[in-house]
Amino acid sequence: MNLKEKIALVTGASSGIGEAVAKALAGKGVKVGLAARRTDKLEGVLAEIHAEGGEGIVITMDVTDRNSVTKGVDLLLETYGKIDILINNAGVMYLSDVDALKLDEWEKMVDINIKGILNPTGAVLPHLIAQKSGHIINTSSIAGRKLFQGLGVYCATKHAVTAFSDIMRMEIAPKHHIRVTSIQPGAVATELQQHTTDPKYKEAMANSTYPPLLPEDIASSMLYALEAPDHVDVSEIFILPSEQAW
Repeated sequence: MNLKEKIALVTGASSGIGEAVAKALAGKGVKVGLAARRTDKLEGVLAEIHAEGGEGIVITMDVTDRNSVTKGVDLLLETYGKIDILINNAGVMYLSDVDALKLDEWEKMVDINIKGILNPTGAVLPHLIAQKSGHIINTSSIAGRKLFQGLGVYCATKHAVTAFSDIMRMEIAPKHHIRVTSIQPGAVATELQQHTTDPKYKEAMANSTYPPLLPEDIASSMLYALEAPDHVDVSEIFILPSEQAW
């Protein structure tokens, strides 16, 4: 895909991987819809994109709310006329043992990590089908292919993302010429690690002995998949810090 003048929707764009990929896309000439709930953060990201000569708009979006997602997609279409790329990146991670019964945290992970993929996909896919082209990238995780104690519900949500991504690729890539990629990072330096409230796991994360990936590393992997030749679908990218053994 030649990215110049393409239109992208990036969810979870207010920080971390979403912010990094939005900036990377804008640097390639993509017009970016920056979507998240924290509008003030999005305004700051957009200001940086404008300062580098890029173009985009801020979209206040709650990915767990279908009406909010639909309004955000409509705004992007009204502004630029089409959508070519969807980056489903919004996500949360809470570590705790199952018997801690942190039910509110379980529900947030299911809502944001799973519904946050389904809702934007449902809103954007009809437009990609109509134009018979496009690329959807879903941010999964190493936890979408491996299991970790303390990450029972998070692993379950990311396994769902990985499975849904591959079935999407099987069903819509041959039929509609829409590519699908699942990005599966290991440890990345983002706000994700700050969400955990369980003292045991907060301490464990603070004592990590290897340097994590940077959000920009994940953004680069997404650009690789997007810029592949049209006949190539990079279905999965499993990307880890070189010192992460599991």
